[in-house]
Amino acid sequence: MLALIAASSARSSIFEEGDMLMVQVAPGAIHFNYSPDHADFSWLVGLEWQSSSRWLVGASYFNNSFDQKCEYFYFGKSWPLEFISSNVYFKLTGGLLLGYKEPYEDKIPFNNDGVAPGVVPGLGYQYGDFNVQINALGGAGIMFTFGYNLIKW
Repeated sequence: MLALIAASSARSSIFEEGDMLMVQVAPGAIHFNYSPDHADFSWLVGLEWQSSSRWLVGASYFNNSFDQKCEYFYFGKSWPLEFISSNVYFKLTGGLLLGYKEPYEDKIPFNNDGVAPGVVPGLGYQYGDFNVQINALGGAGIMFTFGYNLIKW
C-alpha cells in the first residue's frame, strides 16, 4: 500500500498537466540519391515524452538504410508555427546515434565505433492525438513518421 502511495505521488511530481507520451512509427525513408547498398526496407519505432513547455526526450529503434539495427537517443524542443496554423510545428532534436558500423561507418559524420552525434529537424502536423512529421536525415534523405499520443497528463 505504501509503495502505491509513493508511486502515485512520484508520478504527480514528475509529470505535469499538458505532458504527453507519444509512440511513433515510420514505414521507410526516401533517399535523395540511389545506392545499390540501400536496404529494400527501412523502418522506425519510437517513444517520446514531451513536457507542457514543449521540451522533449525520446528514443527510436530503426533499421537504417544499410540494413543495420540502430538507435537514436535524443532530447529537443518543439515550437508551434501558429502563423501557418495552430496544428503545425517545427521540432529540433539532438542526441546520440548508435549502430552505423563497418562498412558504412563513414555514412554519418563524426562516427566513432558506431557512436555519433545526431541532429534531426522536423516539420509536423498535429490533429487531435495523431501527428505526421517529415524529418530531414542530413543530406541523405527524409523520413515521414506517424505518431499517436498514448498518454496525456
